[in-house]
Amino acid sequence: MRKILSTLALAACLLCNAAPAESVTSVPTNNEIILHAWTWSFNTIREHLPEIKQAGYTIVQTSPINECYVGDNGGRQLFGKGKWYFHYQPTDWTIGNYQLGTRDEFKAMCDEATRLGIRIIVDVLPNHTVIDRRCINARLDSAVGGRQNLFHANGLWEIQDYNDRYQCTTGQMGGLPDVNTENPDFQHYYLQYVNDVLACGARGFRYDTAKHIGLPSDPKDPKAKENDFWDVVMGRKPVKGLSLALPREELFIYGEVLQDKNVPEKGYAEYMDMTASNYGWVLRNVLNKHNAKADDLRSWHSAIDPAHLITWVESHDTYCNEHASAGMSDELIRLGWVFLVSRQQGTPLFYSRPHGSTRQNYWGDNEIGKVGNDEFKHPLVQAANEFRHAMVNKPEHLVYSENGKQIIVERGNKAAVVINLDENAAQVAIPVTIADGKYRDAVTKQKFQVKKGVFTAELAPMTAYILYK
Repeated sequence: MRKILSTLALAACLLCNAAPAESVTSVPTNNEIILHAWTWSFNTIREHLPEIKQAGYTIVQTSPINECYVGDNGGRQLFGKGKWYFHYQPTDWTIGNYQLGTRDEFKAMCDEATRLGIRIIVDVLPNHTVIDRRCINARLDSAVGGRQNLFHANGLWEIQDYNDRYQCTTGQMGGLPDVNTENPDFQHYYLQYVNDVLACGARGFRYDTAKHIGLPSDPKDPKAKENDFWDVVMGRKPVKGLSLALPREELFIYGEVLQDKNVPEKGYAEYMDMTASNYGWVLRNVLNKHNAKADDLRSWHSAIDPAHLITWVESHDTYCNEHASAGMSDELIRLGWVFLVSRQQGTPLFYSRPHGSTRQNYWGDNEIGKVGNDEFKHPLVQAANEFRHAMVNKPEHLVYSENGKQIIVERGNKAAVVINLDENAAQVAIPVTIADGKYRDAVTKQKFQVKKGVFTAELAPMTAYILYK
């Protein structure tokens, strides 16, 4: 550990060079917080709902609940004798699969969540089917007017250029055949599934691979009369006499619209909230470099209103696919979460890593259906979640230390979150705009002081403080 300078000496230095406040926002915001209960079974989620509520989450996102591919002889490992991504390979759009549970178990989970005031949202994936087309349920073929009508004309040709909107919205991705989502028979069949999910008690959806389903402005597949899938499933128009069962405004819906140079973000934003994938990359870059100035955290790196962005430090894709974030320590992810959830804008999503996982063993206990590790209810995570609820509509004010090792998220004038990215203890004196006086950390109960507009403290390495005046 480096030598700690005296408080007075360091204060004098930092007061001369302290960075100005980075941003101010004052628009109304929500207090939603999503827990992605990744690969947890319905029964596991139901059993842990009291802990989830206690930890401050308002929404639980499930993994896909549709009938899915049974591979590796029905093995239930995350990776090995079984695969987590098998439930991303639909064989039919009906509720229940061998990995997560039955329709009755899903409904029981939703009932309990409703009782506790938690919303369940379901990961849905109408864009594609199982890779092995022999496994598609005959009921699905029949419902869409035969196998020849299930896929786009281009649906079995692999996408070569993801920035070509015709290829992106009609082509096969990673071997997954692209469904003809513009076929009214498919829309009717899929909407029955959506309405059944709602009838069981769910109150929202996460649309997987949303950018691969065309907008009205996108090129049409030869089999399509119009690109109206989103209008149908968002309740703007009926299909064959069937409409979305609940008003759109009662549902929480967002799409996985991974950002790229030719993605019409504003077009998708007309229908749903969207993932802030670029912001996640920027935040991880800052965390990995232990420096708030390593990238631009002020910009949301999106064309849409940040109030309609789903933010994360990591997602199941960044953890599992090429392990882009899996090497980051739980401690580092935790600091990133405290930053995200304490901000005024965005709707933060906490990805629950596998139980028993380490940075050497990403799959941990390697069991589908099991609860994730304890990070979702870590005392600091819970305190940060509670801070978000307490600070609804309080304006945000971001401040960085001169060297970028500390971030302060001020909310209003009597509360703030202080994050120390430094791997060493740090003595700091940072100009702030919150009121002078004494502050207390919600977790450690440690007291801090702001005097003459300067926050002065000794901060433990790699931790955060949730401060109230």
